[in-house]
Amino acid sequence: MDNSTLRLTALAHGGGCGCKLAPSVLQQLLADQPMSRPFARLLVGTETGDDAAVWQLDEETCVIATTDFFMPMVDDPFDFGRIAATNAISDVYAMGGKPILALAIVGMPIDKMPTGMVREILRGGSAICAEAGIPVAGGHSIDSPEPIYGLAVVGTCPLSSIRRNSGARAGDALILTKALGVGIYSAAFKKGALPSDAYAELIASTTLLNRVGAELGRNADVHAVTDVTGFGILGHALEMAKGSNKRLTLKAGEIALFNSCAELAEQGCVTGASHRNWASYGESVFLAEDVPPWRRHILTDPQTSGGLLIACSAERAEELLREIVAAGYPAARIIGAVEEGEPGLHVTA
Repeated sequence: MDNSTLRLTALAHGGGCGCKLAPSVLQQLLADQPMSRPFARLLVGTETGDDAAVWQLDEETCVIATTDFFMPMVDDPFDFGRIAATNAISDVYAMGGKPILALAIVGMPIDKMPTGMVREILRGGSAICAEAGIPVAGGHSIDSPEPIYGLAVVGTCPLSSIRRNSGARAGDALILTKALGVGIYSAAFKKGALPSDAYAELIASTTLLNRVGAELGRNADVHAVTDVTGFGILGHALEMAKGSNKRLTLKAGEIALFNSCAELAEQGCVTGASHRNWASYGESVFLAEDVPPWRRHILTDPQTSGGLLIACSAERAEELLREIVAAGYPAARIIGAVEEGEPGLHVTA
């Protein structure tokens, strides 16, 4: 088997966070599961679809635990490993914490892939973990029909720094730290229609650690944080709205996009997950008539290793935005606001 001719994406039926089950399906699967509330020290469980579980160790310290894995969205195994690791670690940052170690989750079709390719995937994941300052301390591997890679990540956080997706307050401003378009670029890549400069843009965004989340957790003006992944900006904003019992308004035209995202979306380069997302939660979203269908596809586009959605004091939003941009997130924008009202989303052009 030749690494140079084998397309990693050809071994999987989907890729990246576009593999996630649709929100409606996930809700059905979890409907009969017992609630975790009897455990008093479990501060964050499954109640609001938050990014990670949080367990209070003592008066001051919490442990954060999460896992994330998926099938390849790119053909370069090293890039796949880096993207999957960045995406998994993001959940800890989204809770306001810092990662301390990771465990590898590996499922590979060993009869279809050369061992060198699998090693490159693992090397990519280890490289990102090293960048985050954590070890890959172990893991588990199986022989599977399709390539799967990801991490289980453990982090810690002061109790006062935990930021849930359910803490948004009326009057808050909303900030998104990365541009949208990951799923659209992935769809174009699979069709062989993604230029090399666009691929470089994709990799730069999906391998950018959301480490700013740990800083946000220490800021009293930051009230809620979540990372934007497989459900798209609309899906994860809707989780914030429902968890916070507030209405969120998003200004679609203010959201940063990858350079070729709009053009590709207008050409129909969208994922099946985008359609599934809208079918799952579209009834809870008020979409202004002047928002065109191609832009709606961007708003439901699954974001593998996407940015952080932040609800913060409106008075400090501009200052916070400048700090986020200076920290290495040039695509960060103020994209909307939080209001009193029936929980849901209003999207304007």
